[in-house]
Order: sequence, then structure tokens, then C-alpha cells
Amino acid sequence: MSVVTRFAPSPTGYLHVGGARTALYSWLYAKRNNGKFILRIEDTDLERSTPEAVQAILDGMSWLGMEGDGEVFYQTKRFDTYKKYVQQLVDEDKAYKCYCSKERLESLREEQEKNGERTKYDGKCRDLNDADQPADAPFVIRFKNPTEGAVEFKDSIRGDMRIANEEMDDLIIQRTDGTPTYNFCVVIDDWEMEMTHVIRGEDHLLNTPRQINIFEALGAPVPQYAHCSMILGDDGKKLSKRHGAVSVMQYRDDGYLPQAVINYLVRLGWSHGDQEIFSLEELFELFDINDINNSASAFNTEKLNWMNQQYMKSLPATEVAEHLSWHFNNMDIDVSKGPSLSAIVEIQAERVKTLKEMAEISTYFYKDFDALDEKAAKKHLRPVAKESLILAKEKLNALDNWQGSDIQAAINATAEELELGMGKVGMPLRVAVTGGGNSPSLDVTLELMDKSKVIERIANAIIFVEQREAAQ
Repeated sequence: MSVVTRFAPSPTGYLHVGGARTALYSWLYAKRNNGKFILRIEDTDLERSTPEAVQAILDGMSWLGMEGDGEVFYQTKRFDTYKKYVQQLVDEDKAYKCYCSKERLESLREEQEKNGERTKYDGKCRDLNDADQPADAPFVIRFKNPTEGAVEFKDSIRGDMRIANEEMDDLIIQRTDGTPTYNFCVVIDDWEMEMTHVIRGEDHLLNTPRQINIFEALGAPVPQYAHCSMILGDDGKKLSKRHGAVSVMQYRDDGYLPQAVINYLVRLGWSHGDQEIFSLEELFELFDINDINNSASAFNTEKLNWMNQQYMKSLPATEVAEHLSWHFNNMDIDVSKGPSLSAIVEIQAERVKTLKEMAEISTYFYKDFDALDEKAAKKHLRPVAKESLILAKEKLNALDNWQGSDIQAAINATAEELELGMGKVGMPLRVAVTGGGNSPSLDVTLELMDKSKVIERIANAIIFVEQREAAQ
């Protein structure tokens, strides 16, 4: 049997970290087994589902590189299919019309809570004769859950599970307005899409026995289930907005590479020895749902930062540059007139943890700065720096070959001629050209810039020094 897995989010918000990890586990398991990964949008909650949320999910999956195999399925486009199976269960006396009012159900719940009982439907309409009811009486359709025995299944992560049928009530499978409900749609979809493995969060654990009973009532094969534990924040509490980014696309916005996010997420609950960094090819070969840990995992932002930097340094610079370009575009900076972004990646990857930081510290390559860094200018652009700036400007301007070695030779010659330490020459020059006191080595930095732009900025710095000198 070919492996078929799925990711089936409800489009009521963005693609969050927990959902992305579930999708990743499902995607990897399908890839490992040369199977099929299906993306299904479970949008039957018409009040809460939005087109914007659907797009946010699709964007997140696309950014991570986890598009499904074949078409994206939408449950709202399958209502006729669900109604067919609802009617089949009614015809086979495995489902029934329930005419109980909201007031009666609320009263029943309050009475059960008052008596300390488990709240569930009492089956009042289970054996009613529909002919005795008014023709226009509103109703829902409930599934006839078995009243005896238990549902038993082996969870790939949690082991043997057993839930007594008496713990469950008769689930509503079709609402008064004729729309089907989540638990029923899931069963029909998983059956018709030939799902072999359902990997999802532990919050669905109580839905599983209900769904298994519906599978069996339909005579359909039951998939293998695996329920992942939750992800906790750095403080040990359930991951939420207060911990920072929880939306997958927020990680893009914050400057993380999708490869790093994937690598980090897969390690939140799965491991292979002490290995930290995995290529996709390695994950396709090694990942197994049976190796997922059944305890909660704690999110560690510092670890993600470390992993992101490893990827920025190890991936081909051209690949990293494709993602870096998004951040420059987001800052409305035109990078067409300046060094290649691949070159920026090569000189800056060691210096930052995120692509956002990389873009922010590299803007001077593509646009003039509005002002010098106040602290750096105060320290390094003092009147004493004027002579070295003037001489460095002359020597750099005289270069025929704008290459790193020639640039460094000109800077060295300036220091030697003025009998100054390299810091006395290099730091004023760095502030003049970059606007601040931090940059890669000057020879590399200046080589990536247009010669005329370098000379212009040095000239402006000399004017700054002169004005500062005159003010003293």
C-alpha cells in the first residue's frame, strides 16, 4: 500500500508553528516512503474561515517548500459528497434526526454539570419516529455512536489507546442548515483520498475514537494515527503570541531561512542521535513517525538563531541571496545598482544571525546614509583624522585597478607615510565610507562599492571633520 498523508488546516488564521511542524512531519513521511502528500483546507466553519487565512496558509506552505502533490482540496466544494454519506448512514439506521432545541440541550448540560456528570447528549431522539414530528421541525443529524465496548487503536507516537464508547455521545454530523460538521467531513475525505497515515496534534486525540467509529460504520479502512505533543515556549508554557513570532510567515519577515525553520521544527520532537543539521535529502532518508517523542518540546529562539546562521554560511550564497532580496525589497531599497547580493551574503553571513539583520547592516552598499553613526563619528572623525582621510582619498583615487589588494596597499601606504597605526587610518575611513564603525574588512568592503562613491563619501567626511574642527 502506498503511503498517503495530509495536512488539513482550518483557515481561521495564519499558519502557526505547531501546524507547520505537523505539516512537515506528514510531508517528510510521505517523501520517505515515496508516497503522496495532500494539502486539504478544512473550511466548513463558514463563520470563521476567511480567504485571507486560506492565502496565509498557502503562502506559508509555499515559503517552506511543502506544496502538496496534486490539487489543493477545499471541503466547502465537497458538500454534496458529504450529504450523500450522511444520507447513507441515515438509511442504514446508523444516524438519526435530532429535534432537540438549543434550550433543552443547554438545560441538559447545566443539569449534568450540577450533578458532577460528564456533559454529553442523552440520546433522547435516538429512537424517535420521524413521522411523529412536524414536517417543518428543525433538526440536526447525529451519528449513532456504539453504546458498548471501546475504541482501541495503536498510536504511532503514544502507543496503545483505548476509549470506552460510553464516554462518547452521539456526534452531530450535519447541522440544522444542512452543512456537515468537521469530524464527519474528515472521515469522508480521509477515506476517499485513501489516507494511510494521519499525523496531527494531540488536541485532536479525543476526535480520533469518534472518527474511527464513523469509519467502521461506513465499512471504510481506518488510517494509522500519530498525535504529536504540543510545542511550549521558552518559559515552559504553551507557545503563543507572547513568546514572539508564532506565524510561519513572521519568521520569514524576521529574517529566517525556510531551510533553517524546517530543520529547527523537525528537531522539536524528533532526533537522530546527536545530529543537529540535516539536509532535506537526509530527512527524507531518516525521518520516521515512530521516532517522534511523545513529550512536549520547548521552543528555543537562541537555538533557531544559531541554526539560521549555520544555513546562511553553508548554503550556496546565490540561494541565500534569493531570500535576502525580499528584505531589501521590503525596505524599498533598489539593489540593482550595487554589488550582487551573493557577494553581500559571502561577507556578512558570519556577522549576523538573520537575513533581516544582514540587509539592515548592508544598506550603505546601495544607498547613501542620511547621517553618520553619532558614537562612531564622535570617536573616529576627530580633527586629528583629517590628514589621514585626505591622503587616503588621494591614494585611492589614483588607483587604476579597483581591487581589494590594491585598495589595501593604498591604505597601508597611507598609514606608513603618516607613521600611524592601522586603526588611526582604517577606522576614520570605515566611518566615512559606511557611516558606522562596523563592517567587513575595508579592502573587501570598498572593492564591492563604486570607486567614485567611495571618494565622494570620504570627501564628505573630510568636510564633516572640518566643520567639527571649526566648531571647537
